[in-house]
Amino acid sequence: GTLEKIRLYLIKKLLPHLEDRRKYHQEFASSTSFHGVHNIVQTRSKTRKVLWLLVVACCLAIVIWQICSRFIYYFSWPTTTTVVVQYVENIKFPAVTFCNLNRFQAHAVSNLKIIFLIWNIVSGVLQKFAMEDKYSQELNDFLLGNQNFSIKEFTRKNGFYLNSSTLLECEFFGKPCYPQDFEHVFTEYGNCFTFNHNDLPARRVSLSGRGLYLLFDVQQEQFTDEPAIGYTDAGITFVIHSPKELPRFDGLGLLTPVGMHAQVAIRQLKSIIQEYPWGECKPDIKLQYQKIYSTNGCLQERYIQDWCGCLPFILPGNGTECDLLKFYNCVYPAVNDIEIKGLCTVGTHNSTCPAPCEETDYPTTVTYSSFGGEKAIKYFSAKLKKSPEYIRQNLVRIDIKYHDLSYKVTQQQKALTISELLADVGGQLGLFCGASMITIIELLEYIFTNFCWMCIFLLLKAPEMPQWNNPSQNQPTHKEKKMGIQEC
Repeated sequence: GTLEKIRLYLIKKLLPHLEDRRKYHQEFASSTSFHGVHNIVQTRSKTRKVLWLLVVACCLAIVIWQICSRFIYYFSWPTTTTVVVQYVENIKFPAVTFCNLNRFQAHAVSNLKIIFLIWNIVSGVLQKFAMEDKYSQELNDFLLGNQNFSIKEFTRKNGFYLNSSTLLECEFFGKPCYPQDFEHVFTEYGNCFTFNHNDLPARRVSLSGRGLYLLFDVQQEQFTDEPAIGYTDAGITFVIHSPKELPRFDGLGLLTPVGMHAQVAIRQLKSIIQEYPWGECKPDIKLQYQKIYSTNGCLQERYIQDWCGCLPFILPGNGTECDLLKFYNCVYPAVNDIEIKGLCTVGTHNSTCPAPCEETDYPTTVTYSSFGGEKAIKYFSAKLKKSPEYIRQNLVRIDIKYHDLSYKVTQQQKALTISELLADVGGQLGLFCGASMITIIELLEYIFTNFCWMCIFLLLKAPEMPQWNNPSQNQPTHKEKKMGIQEC
């Protein structure tokens, strides 16, 4: 039948004779570019055969060991860190966000003291339970009767403001700057103002030792923050950050008290982290309301918004603003959980908010001196028509400049790339076996040919299929039975 025809075809066409197969093996061993194999086959001396066999076996074992070790090393995802200092002709100036340590004006807090207390709770200055015990009834009445009250607009109107009376002097690289050069932002300090924000064209510095010079009047008579709850300082706090990032003050802000002159020398540090599995960053993560990803922005935006269903005004974006009730009952517990309970994790690739793939920091060196000598005090006293005591108690000078025109790049790189892995494997094969890519193709062809022969041999040795012909045709006829004829 059909099976028999297939057997005949395999025997005649595809399966060579035993002598031909031996000849093929011998020709492969004699002509292959795998060094040492032809010496085993062609030499007549048994001693030389054994020696060459040992040499080839040892070299092959070393090659397998080396290649396995390189693959194990590659799949451990190793990295190296390089630090490069780049010197440039000009460098971008960072964004600087300034806040007054006093968050609200005195007249506003005297009219709506409960708002001031709610703000202190949400910003973490007061504990919620401590305030509820003291102002429980007053708080509940205000929250129920003023659900549409906008704490965002209240803060904008009654918080720290920047104008010619609070920003007395401003100069950037020899040119005057004005309050309108600062962008208003909300932070945990209320109203803050950013110089060189992202919407402006990039400002560049071409000389070190010069930069941004500012003179602030903090107006202490307007202070409302209570020393009893931790606010004992008066002055300006500021943070230096990338123009694309939002300011972050929690423990990272620099403080200049009144009557002091702060000189800040900055450097630029770029950190580049490899994506997982080499590093811990995930480049596909994006934030909804922020232009670049940061772990702090991720924690605030994702966790608070997902939990409360609204967007606190201290966060960027155009989402639904949290009303006063949600701001008090939801935003504070969310912030508390992030900081204290640790419900969100940060850092590793499988965290809620992994590390950013690229980050720009500005390490600073700050030196302080007393603001103004006797002549300077008299000069400003006459200019501002204020007493010398007022000058000492309210004025703050800040100078921010680059230490030098260079930036440092800290980059995490793959310790072993695919091309380097292939180069290592090829080097080991060439060194110990004299093998190349052509040799690997020869071996694959040899293995494939023998595999095909083995499959054909197994097919020929398979049990014969039963004949499914007509039973009447397979049985002997009555005449054949009589004659005693039997099938062979």
